[in-house]
Amino acid sequence: MLCRLDEIADGESRGFEHELEDDDIEFFVVRKGQSVFGYFNDCPHIGTPLNWKNKNFLTLDNSMIVCATHGAVFRIEDGHCTAGPCIGQSLRTVDVSCESGNILLHRLGDITL
Repeated sequence: MLCRLDEIADGESRGFEHELEDDDIEFFVVRKGQSVFGYFNDCPHIGTPLNWKNKNFLTLDNSMIVCATHGAVFRIEDGHCTAGPCIGQSLRTVDVSCESGNILLHRLGDITL
């Protein structure tokens, strides 16, 4: 379990780290209602982290994911870039779900947990 659903306000995001084979993997989760969406914390443009601070992955109106480095903008629902230097590319997904009010992590990339 990553956290309880109510620990992330509706329309907001939160960053996480998970140790995997002596490496810390950074990712984040965005909540929209009862749905959650997970992505690795790296921009497809040049691989930099998307956020400046742990919880700041979204545009000011919380409608899109934004890269703080070069301003690329991604849809929350599928991570597809709609504006910026990596338009047409997508964020790498992290398999998360919400069950019984808990946000669960199922897989990071090719690794099932």
